[in-house]
Amino acid sequence: MSANQNSIFVGMDVHKVAINVAVAVRGRREPEVEWQVANEPRAVKKLVKKLKEMTGGAVSVAYEAGPCGYALQRQMCGQGIDCIVVAPSLIPVKPGERVKTDRRDARKLAAMLQAGLLTEVHPPTPEDESVRDLTRAREDTKQDQMRARHRLAKMLLRHGFVFRSGKNWTKRHGEWLGQIRFEDGVSQRVFDGYLLVAQQVEERLKRIDEQLDEVARSERYRERVGWLRCLRGVDTVTAMTLLAELHGFRRFTNPRELMSFLGLTPSEHSSSSRVRRGSITKAGNSHVRRILVEAAWHYRHRPSASAYMRRRRDGQPAKVLAIADRAQERLHHRYFKLKEGYKKPHNVAVVAVARELVGFIWAVLRHNEAA
Repeated sequence: MSANQNSIFVGMDVHKVAINVAVAVRGRREPEVEWQVANEPRAVKKLVKKLKEMTGGAVSVAYEAGPCGYALQRQMCGQGIDCIVVAPSLIPVKPGERVKTDRRDARKLAAMLQAGLLTEVHPPTPEDESVRDLTRAREDTKQDQMRARHRLAKMLLRHGFVFRSGKNWTKRHGEWLGQIRFEDGVSQRVFDGYLLVAQQVEERLKRIDEQLDEVARSERYRERVGWLRCLRGVDTVTAMTLLAELHGFRRFTNPRELMSFLGLTPSEHSSSSRVRRGSITKAGNSHVRRILVEAAWHYRHRPSASAYMRRRRDGQPAKVLAIADRAQERLHHRYFKLKEGYKKPHNVAVVAVARELVGFIWAVLRHNEAA
């Protein structure tokens, strides 16, 4: 019997405490062996040894992407097992199936892995994952900053304190906050606590930005960050988020694949001669989709290059600059046509611009490849 005939397919339902394992043998429809192991390195090492002893052929393992991340996949691959992480949203589901258990999920993964029906998630390297954690920490900190500022501002509004000498959260506004005094001691302590939290979050955000700048200047990212910053609406934070979240960028062979991955393509439900298209799918990476929509808002303004933009473009490849200039012209025209010509709402026009911006980002990051 050949090694190919001896191959086994392993489905794992992974949780924080335990892993449910189901093993299917090539040529047999249902998994034959099932058991449960602890989700810890020593137990996984024993699991790998047991799987290797079960067959003289290849061992293929799959589990769903989730909160446990890629540590298990890296451990199994490091011990010579072919392990993939699959996209949960793309696993086929039977319409009439109403029973879901960990054991059933493991059996289902094993059977579908054998049938070749699973879609693999492209795992990041440990280095990419660490940078991605940093960009997501910044996003979380920005949300914390917004909440801390809202709590402080709403408390002041309840007590009749309103800043009328300019914009909030400027240097002048900070000086005004430092002069506020409440007659009641309890209210003063609450205010001081809110102000302290807002200041702490502000300092944390500055430290994260400094760390992102340092990483962006490293040899690994410096060149690509420079290319992306030539685009309007894309600065260091946006560029680093794109590169960290879209690790292994070369797997997208054309812009439409990237648009679909980011959930920026229209949904569709068509049958026969009837064609129905809806809002964007919102599938895939929501972090990148959010920053792209934010960047797309810049293209409602006429094409131009400020002094800061010219400094960002200094020394960059001519081909990248040509793509960035073409992006400004086309995307501004696209926004204006949708907003003024077709009378589309602002948000609809901006999302359409974000979708086309993806194409220019793809072109920038692939500009130096042979045609």
